[in-house]
Amino acid sequence: MKIGITASINSGSMDIAAIAERAEALGFDSIWLPEHPVIPVNTNTRYAGTADGSIPDSMNDMGDPFIGLAMASSRTSKIMLGTSICLVPEHNPLIQAKEIATLDRYSNGRFIFGIGAGWLKEETEIMGGDFEHRWTQTREAVMAMKELWTKEEAEFHGRYYDFPLVRCYPKPVQKPHPPIYLGGSAKNVFRRVVAWGDGWMPVRATPEQIKMGRAAIDELAEVAGRDPHSIGILASGVGDRDELKRMEDAGATSATVRLPSSAPGEALPALEKLAAEFLA
Repeated sequence: MKIGITASINSGSMDIAAIAERAEALGFDSIWLPEHPVIPVNTNTRYAGTADGSIPDSMNDMGDPFIGLAMASSRTSKIMLGTSICLVPEHNPLIQAKEIATLDRYSNGRFIFGIGAGWLKEETEIMGGDFEHRWTQTREAVMAMKELWTKEEAEFHGRYYDFPLVRCYPKPVQKPHPPIYLGGSAKNVFRRVVAWGDGWMPVRATPEQIKMGRAAIDELAEVAGRDPHSIGILASGVGDRDELKRMEDAGATSATVRLPSSAPGEALPALEKLAAEFLA
């Protein structure tokens, strides 16, 4: 089973390239970085991951994942580079298509596009997203990017994005484009994965939920004429070896473990500890 590292870079982080370099040397398959461009000071949205619904301080100080992964690519050659996750409605797909293709080319085909539609309403709206229809907007952005990645001249005419014939280069190394993994557990996530994605990457899922997701994806893929084995499932934030084994038995094809700190003097020892526990 492929095992990666989920990290986060901030104002106090050590060089993410050094972290990625050591993770690759230890045998981790991938490194993933999250995204929050801004956190509004005043919000009504509650965060599901804390008892009182407050937004963790770590989200207030979060480096850009694409710049971080570009740095990571410069000192590695094998480890995959993923976003976990990129908030698609907060980006212009014309710019993001070029950004992703450039990163995929400089890394020689190592980028994985982990995506989500966002949960923080105020942030989504500040960045220009339509929160109430964020998955509709996300799908449209991805469709537009696929056109830009796969055609010499591309155009797109949709509800959110509308552009005439354009040329967008370079093209990604991976063909037809980097794999697209959808995050979340929304009602229609499995239909979306099968219709226009390459994998599912839920956060805080149980082995039972992974098993149910695997069955649902396989059934939908068969109906759609897709090979179920071509659709991966990444179990994010696995806590220990026992949970990892249960995730694999449930149908997950890969998993990530969380690096607790990216600070100097803490990140590399933490990586060594995670490698001893999960890769031994």
